[in-house]
Amino acid sequence: MPIIICPGIHDRALTESFISGLLDTSGDSIEQNQAKILVFPGKDFLSLSAFHILEFLRGRLNNSLESPVIFISFSAGVVGAIGAAHLWQHLGGRVKAFIAIDGWGVPLQGNFLIHRISHDYFTHWSSSLLGSGQNNFYAQPAVEHLSIWRSPETVQGWWVDSSIGIFPPKGHLTVAEFLRMLLKRYEAN
Repeated sequence: MPIIICPGIHDRALTESFISGLLDTSGDSIEQNQAKILVFPGKDFLSLSAFHILEFLRGRLNNSLESPVIFISFSAGVVGAIGAAHLWQHLGGRVKAFIAIDGWGVPLQGNFLIHRISHDYFTHWSSSLLGSGQNNFYAQPAVEHLSIWRSPETVQGWWVDSSIGIFPPKGHLTVAEFLRMLLKRYEAN
């Protein structure tokens, strides 16, 4: 299942660090699926363009709509990625899940599963007013905005299941652990 990474407006090295932190685990199935990770190469304001992200996705997947995709987006990239996810579905494609990392102020709605990851509790709380699904995450202690993308394997926080308003059994974990748990769940289904 392809994982589409939509970075924000920042140095490309941060995205490489994010992917390394996400894959840095021994024996994890995500590491075996690294070839399925597609990183949108847009620079600067192209991260905001749903059209450019969609064209990238169509080209890389050869317009193969039958395979479900997962979007992982960060910051300004959340804006373009949510639009691209809706356009992909409009063309007949399937979005299995949409994961927004620090997409503060971006409304998130869709007929696919949505997760928010935030660098602090305020961003988590205020962003959820604009839409969020179940199984979200916020950093505790709070970290700088770029830290959550640069070092997901070190940022600690809370997994919050908004459907029941309590923390799941393994509530306190890293961003990378949270993402790997989500991705494993989607690979199994």
